[in-house]
Parts: sequence; structure tokens; C-alpha cells
Amino acid sequence: MSCSPDLLKQVPLFALLDEEELEILAAQVDLKTFAPRQRIYKAGDGPGPGYVVVSGSVDVTTVDEDQQEVIVDQPGAGEVFGFASMLGQTPHQTDAFSNTDTECIEIDRNDIFGLIERKPHAGMDLLAVLSHQIHAAQGLVRGRAMRNANEVIEEEVTAAERVADSVAHFGGSWAFIISFLVVLVIYSGINIFLGQKAWDPYPFILLNLFLSMLAAIQAPVIMMSQNRQDKKDRVRSELDYDVNRRAETEIQGLARKLNVMNEKIGDLEDLVREKAARTRN
Repeated sequence: MSCSPDLLKQVPLFALLDEEELEILAAQVDLKTFAPRQRIYKAGDGPGPGYVVVSGSVDVTTVDEDQQEVIVDQPGAGEVFGFASMLGQTPHQTDAFSNTDTECIEIDRNDIFGLIERKPHAGMDLLAVLSHQIHAAQGLVRGRAMRNANEVIEEEVTAAERVADSVAHFGGSWAFIISFLVVLVIYSGINIFLGQKAWDPYPFILLNLFLSMLAAIQAPVIMMSQNRQDKKDRVRSELDYDVNRRAETEIQGLARKLNVMNEKIGDLEDLVREKAARTRN
């Protein structure tokens, strides 16, 4: 189906073309119509044309390492898809399906070359559109990446927080308890043995001062470490929420696909019944 120049005017990619160039391009490209859930191309297909959405919407998807379908892009009116494979002459890395009744302008590589020769600025517009798709894909990757909570926490830790963690870790260990008990016994034993010459005779007032100072310093340090532990728990809960939200989205996607399958099966059953009724008649 041929495309009209007026239709091309509505596409941002061709906004800089004049009337003559629009007419030339309109004579080269084709207008394709796709039914709902119709496959436009699939991953692994050889290089073919690229598409500009005129009306409707399209899901461009791929399958990740967990064998789950991921929506890479959802181009709407005026946006493009399939251009990377078309321009690079490489097999498609994604699948494309129409969501609703969709009209697309089909463009091949020669059309693009002719367009750039006549209007070099259109090449920059094309690059801008493709960069938008790349940024969208990068955003998707950042959102889907399952980051290790410990790595996220370690990226933000400060030197003071590391010291607080070390002090709290050592202060709550058997090594600290045993070593501190040994120091207390030795200190008390020496002062008792020296008698009147002891620098801290019984009831060891100087030792009590040191212990009070140690407790006064150790308590806030342990509280700092506890606050850091609360921060760790909050980061882990946020990452768990992201994972759960993503899992919920994927489950909803599966539910939608099952509903579509049920509708298709119902249509097939109706068709079979109609044919059976005609055969009986």
C-alpha cells in the first residue's frame, strides 16, 4: 500500500523534508497494516525493513537469561523500530508485535540512503531517535539488573562507618571478652601484690574511671554501627521490593497472555462448531 506525503509530514523523522522530497520518499516507502498481536518480525530473522509507527502501538521484546520476556521498547505514533537491523544489515535481536490495529511505514535501507543524500539533516534526526531508543534500553537494563545488596551498601560506606563496624564487631566477640578479662585480672593482681605501693589500690578507682570512659566511647560507636545495620536492612528491603514488583509485572504479563490464548481458543472452538454444523447440514 502506497504512502501519502501528508502522512509523512506527521512523522518527526521526516519533519525537515520539503514537499518534493516528501513526494519522492512517499513513492518509495510502503504503508503496512497489522492486526492486534500480529508478529511483525522475530529474533533471528535476517535484515529487513525498518518501521515507523503511524497509528497504534508496538511491543518490541526480547528474552533474557532467565527465559523471561522483556519489553525493550514500546514505540508509539511517530517512533521507529527495527532500524538497527535494517541499517546494520544484521539479524533481528528482538521480536516485534502489534498491540492493536497498527499502521506502519515500511522503510528499507536504500530509502534511508536516498533520504540522507537529499537531506543530510534528516540523518541527525534519525540518530536522535535511535539514541532515544538506546537510552530507553539502558534504563530498562538498569531497572531490571538484580544488584547485590552488599555491593550497594559497600559503595556508600564511609571511613568512619568502617571504623564503627570494626569496633562493634570486635567489642561483641569472644576475643574482646577474653582479652579484656585477662587485662582486668593482671591489673588487679599487680595492684593487690604491690599493696601500699600500688598506683591504684583497692577498690581500683582509676580502673573504674578507665572502664567508665571506655563505656562512654564504646556505646555511641556501637549505636553508629547499629544505625548502619538499619541502613543495610532498608537497602535490602528496597531491592526486595523492586524484585517483587518486577515479578508481579511478569506474572501480570503471563496472565494477559493466557487470557489472549483463551480468547483465541474460544474463537477456534466457535469456528470448529460452525464447520461441524455445516457438515451435518
